[in-house]
Amino acid sequence: MRYKIGDVARILGISPDLIRYYEEKGVVSPAKDPLNNYRYYDTWDINFLIDCLWYKNFGYGIEQVAHIVSNSTYSELLDILKARGDEIEAALRYQQLLLERIRKYTENLEALRGFIGKCDIRRNAEFVRYLNRYNRMYDYDDELQAVSREWLKYMPFSRRYFEVPEDNVLGEGDDYAWGFSMAMTYVREFNLEIRPPVVYMPSRLCIHSAFTSTGKDRFTARHLDFLKEYAEEHGLKVAGCAFGNLACSVIENGETTGFFEVFLPIEEPEAP
Repeated sequence: MRYKIGDVARILGISPDLIRYYEEKGVVSPAKDPLNNYRYYDTWDINFLIDCLWYKNFGYGIEQVAHIVSNSTYSELLDILKARGDEIEAALRYQQLLLERIRKYTENLEALRGFIGKCDIRRNAEFVRYLNRYNRMYDYDDELQAVSREWLKYMPFSRRYFEVPEDNVLGEGDDYAWGFSMAMTYVREFNLEIRPPVVYMPSRLCIHSAFTSTGKDRFTARHLDFLKEYAEEHGLKVAGCAFGNLACSVIENGETTGFFEVFLPIEEPEAP
């Protein structure tokens, strides 16, 4: 039995262009009628096209499918299948991490609003960070920009990060820095190298809170004055720069408002 290209396309539910592509790649070899130059495919050709659909549904591109069906050896096919399995496993792992990240992020946002202007004492989770903006000026160092480009690939596992120097928290200065941070869980997961300008930040005892900043370029060290007041009221000694993350930016009362989580390190209590 012979079939025209349109018949084969209807039988398999694929386009004539795809059939022609596989013909160009040597997957099928239809006979041509010398009288009308029509292509005629037999059941052998259709079997090969079914093989193409089989491998295509494993997620291979049509070029690789053509190679598998028309040129791969038994051992090469095994290697190709194993490699695809590894790719799928890695993709599943990434999707699982992404699912966990979005759920955790949602939980954090649900809890954050209740901490606005309120303080508790807790340890921050260990993380790494780098800084690439000081006040409103970005650092154009080549190495730093290379790190930035690399880290942007890992969003949303990396986070917008800020630091306010200790003397600015305690005094009247208004210097601050911005960059990105990443929890050590993800640093290990993605096997990221920790070397300057990336800096490891250990877990420390901190005053923990949250605050908001409304409007463009309104972020200031003075947003953290309430942390200094809390430390003074409770006899706590500040022991480092304040740091934290931009949790989200949303519209509140018609204006862009940033929600921030913040930590201010304090001295450890003396052991009894």
